[in-house]
Amino acid sequence: MNARNASLAAAALVVVGGIGYGAYWYGMNRGMQMASPPAAPGKKILYWHDPMVPGQKFDKPGKSPFMDMQLVPVYAEDGSDEGAVIISPRVQQNLGVRTAEVTRGALAPAVEAVGSIAYNERDLVMLQARNSGFIEKLYVRAPLDPVRKGQALADLYVPDWVAAQEEFLSARRIASQTAVSGLASLVDGARQRMRLAGMTDEQIRVVESNGSVVPRTTIASPIDGVVAELAAREGMTVMSGAPLFKIYGLGTVWVNAEVPEAMAASVRPGASVEARTAAFPGTTFKGRVSAILPEVNAATRTLKARIELANPQRQLVPGMFATVSLRPAAQHEALLVPTEAVIATGTRSVVMLAQGDGKFTPVEVETGTEANGQTEIRKGLQAGQKVVVSGQFLIDSEANLRAGAARLSGEAK
Repeated sequence: MNARNASLAAAALVVVGGIGYGAYWYGMNRGMQMASPPAAPGKKILYWHDPMVPGQKFDKPGKSPFMDMQLVPVYAEDGSDEGAVIISPRVQQNLGVRTAEVTRGALAPAVEAVGSIAYNERDLVMLQARNSGFIEKLYVRAPLDPVRKGQALADLYVPDWVAAQEEFLSARRIASQTAVSGLASLVDGARQRMRLAGMTDEQIRVVESNGSVVPRTTIASPIDGVVAELAAREGMTVMSGAPLFKIYGLGTVWVNAEVPEAMAASVRPGASVEARTAAFPGTTFKGRVSAILPEVNAATRTLKARIELANPQRQLVPGMFATVSLRPAAQHEALLVPTEAVIATGTRSVVMLAQGDGKFTPVEVETGTEANGQTEIRKGLQAGQKVVVSGQFLIDSEANLRAGAARLSGEAK
């Protein structure tokens, strides 16, 4: 072969090689383009990503650097940037996804609490000796004895009364027997000294009508109740101001109920209460919250609600345990969802909003009162929308939500 023929053969080989490489490059590029998912017409592509690694975004299509698969386009209409989850009906059925409608209604949370019965401190009477003397007779012998209004408790002999009464009777007798002017003022002064000795107007009228000295006074109970403290003993000498009897009325009693701190906002003074005790099964006692004490028990994280119960039959006595059901004094209308639909992530509350066609979007909400399996929604939803009430394990956190959304979208395709 001469040099001319060798040159022509080499040139032919170069041309053939170039054509072959060009064809190979074109075929590979065409193959990569055909392997990528076709773009949906009329939809704007936000980015491409690997469904198995949804956190990584790419500007152009191609093969995933993580898995042996092509990148998948994410469209603006999908709402993927907002964490929407698209689940096929088959997957929804397998996961047991159920929805419920957001409704509007009145929420009346009932707070159950346990407390102990105590005396009503506002129905307390302290009886003291108004004069110095000694107790001649005692009608109540022991603490916790029941007493009635007007019942005699003790007879007290008061020596100071004797001198004041004799002075008054002498002045009145002299004034009635003589016509000396100015004796009327002497009688009035003697009457005033009886008042200063501790006598009441009724006792003074008894002395005037009888015309004789009355050295004793009977101490009577001013209310129906029970003698909680007895400081008097028969024959003992007492000084003016000395406490003798401490009497509590039993027409009403207090229940000091421990209310959980989280439910304290639902209980206000004036709220109606129903109470039950083990001592009287089947009997319901009615009452109202009189006060919420401004102190939290550090050990139990509860506040003490002071409840006043009617006790007309004197059945309730201090020391009994009672279970109380408290209802708020005022009810308000609010948006309500099933409590199981709310996902507490630790820093916020989220619900999954069903938007139709298998699309679910996480919505951050502000929750309020919870009662009877319903939770108040203060912000984030509207009446008539539908939320997921089962299958919320798909959303554990915002990061898991996005990963789960991409993974489920890939499976649905």
